[in-house]
Amino acid sequence: MKAGSRLLGDLAAMSPAYFGVVMATGILSLTADALAMPRLARALFVVNCAMYVVTGLLYVLRMIRFPQRFFGDMVDHLRGPGFFTAVAASSILGSQFLILAGSERAALGLWFVAIVLWVGLTYTIFTAFTVKEQKPALDQGISGGWLLAVVATQSIAVLGALLANHLAQPYRLELNFLALSMWLWGGMLYIWMMSLIFYRYTFFRFSPGDLTPPYWINMGAMAISTLAGSLLIVNAPDAPYLSSLLPFLKGFTVFYWATGTWWIPMLVILALWRHVYKRFPLKYDPLYWGAVFPLGMYAASTHWMAAAMEFDFLHGLPPIFLYAALIAWTAAFVGLARDLWRRLGAAWASRGGTGR
Repeated sequence: MKAGSRLLGDLAAMSPAYFGVVMATGILSLTADALAMPRLARALFVVNCAMYVVTGLLYVLRMIRFPQRFFGDMVDHLRGPGFFTAVAASSILGSQFLILAGSERAALGLWFVAIVLWVGLTYTIFTAFTVKEQKPALDQGISGGWLLAVVATQSIAVLGALLANHLAQPYRLELNFLALSMWLWGGMLYIWMMSLIFYRYTFFRFSPGDLTPPYWINMGAMAISTLAGSLLIVNAPDAPYLSSLLPFLKGFTVFYWATGTWWIPMLVILALWRHVYKRFPLKYDPLYWGAVFPLGMYAASTHWMAAAMEFDFLHGLPPIFLYAALIAWTAAFVGLARDLWRRLGAAWASRGGTGR
């Protein structure tokens, strides 16, 4: 019984952001395919399908077994935005099915799942944050994890733009319009949230413990916005309204890429300050998948933007960031495996202690 109780306790405390593992694995797979590494891309695709199913089952089991903890997390200022990883994971896996498996049906199904989750989570989480009577102060209630809402929004735009290339008219026009709308809304949402996050960083006391791994989403949100904008530029010949917006699309796509690029040295400096200067312990946390994803997304977005806008001088960057993302993914995966082994070992030891 003790072993079961321990495992149930782990399930009850499961991070809402655990779909970040699917996001990170999926974007590495797609980037590897774009950079002519088909075997790696397909291997990661198979792994990601398994990760998506297992993580989804654990989410459902947690919701059924611990509904108070599950829905309590959803309206918590720090943990609630982690649920948006489910939206982005569904969209990214859908993109994998479309590009790597050529399955429009699976991609459409996952796209609809992502849209339903996005609508439900957006209006549940932000309505709850608005009407709650007891709210944390800004420095205690906001983090880079809030930008997962931007990533989720832009992931729908990305898959919608990809699907538009595979479906006939008039669906192509409609999908591109929806992708454009989501891209614009995601950009506005980033401006709102980043203003608050930057204000929190610069005007409130900052400790190493405050610098949680999702702060890398500061860059990742801009990277996926760049990717969505690049795909819309590529789709412009099939949608007259996109053609008329091309100067705007190109300008803002470069704007997003430049903003994301600015964040990279800053994030590296903050990481060194946290772990080297302040000697904050580096140990596995499921939130670290939120640091792997931006590296892979930056590689993908730079590749697609360079192709869409003929920026040949940028083609050297994607491989560098892909390899960096693969190293980070491997480290996070080893950490995950060790964490699971430790938890299962502890559960088994407690079971043996009961004499059963």
